Amino acid sequence: MNRLPPEDCTFFLITRASLSVTSIFKKVLAKNELPEIKPSYLGVLMCLWEIDAMDEMLSKFGSEDGMKLTDLGRCAGVEPSTITGLVDRMERDGLVYRSRVHNDRRAQQANLTEKGRLIREKVVKAMDDMAKEAFAGIAHEEMEMAKKVLWKILENVNKKKTLT
Repeated sequence: MNRLPPEDCTFFLITRASLSVTSIFKKVLAKNELPEIKPSYLGVLMCLWEIDAMDEMLSKFGSEDGMKLTDLGRCAGVEPSTITGLVDRMERDGLVYRSRVHNDRRAQQANLTEKGRLIREKVVKAMDDMAKEAFAGIAHEEMEMAKKVLWKILENVNKKKTLT
């Protein structure tokens, strides 16, 4: 039997690193008085903040131009079957609210609440604090290379999904 030690298994390392970074992020969020923010919310929040920033830049601040749930799931890298439950929890925590898409009665969109807008700076600071702790001692060039490798993995996996 061919045995592969955990330290040589890429899947094991990626999984352990992800769990460890998530654990640090949870602690940092609590320390920064953001206990209602869950790490799983981050992708959705980042996508909605980007849309909100574009609205602000185009002088449409305060508009209700959220994102359709299907587009939001795609943007945040969340499976279609998961986005509804995730938005449910974010709505319960007062970060987003749902509205109907104007030209599609069946579709819903998620919109930032005022609370969802106002926590942006605190969450970004928490991400910075987490990164300082989790990525200490890693050179900028190494981090850039790691990001390229992770993006390539995501690209490969997404390519496989579209083929099946």
